[in-house]
Amino acid sequence: MPVFARACASCGAEVAAEARFCGGCGAALTAGAPAAGSRFGDPQSYTPKHLADKILTTRSQLEGERKLVTVLFADVKGSMELLADRDPEEARRILDPVLERMMEAIHPTRAR
Repeated sequence: MPVFARACASCGAEVAAEARFCGGCGAALTAGAPAAGSRFGDPQSYTPKHLADKILTTRSQLEGERKLVTVLFADVKGSMELLADRDPEEARRILDPVLERMMEAIHPTRAR
């Protein structure tokens, strides 16, 4: 049984301290903030420093520029079935490590 630590501002229902949405009315409790400990909330947390520096130093050159880009789409087989009956916070705890590994494959933490 979870420990209830606060009340929903919309309906007054008790909600768990780590909850992002009210179980009573569904209202967002943290205004869309990422789950605690997630590295996907702020682009600065997952953009490699060398790439961020390049973007910041060449911003005026990049604005309005047309470029060819590569987009990677990855489907996690069976993820819908795995997450269908789970709480959003639990689903995020399951998927975040997978997403981190995918991002690490594209943007290794070491400088290129």
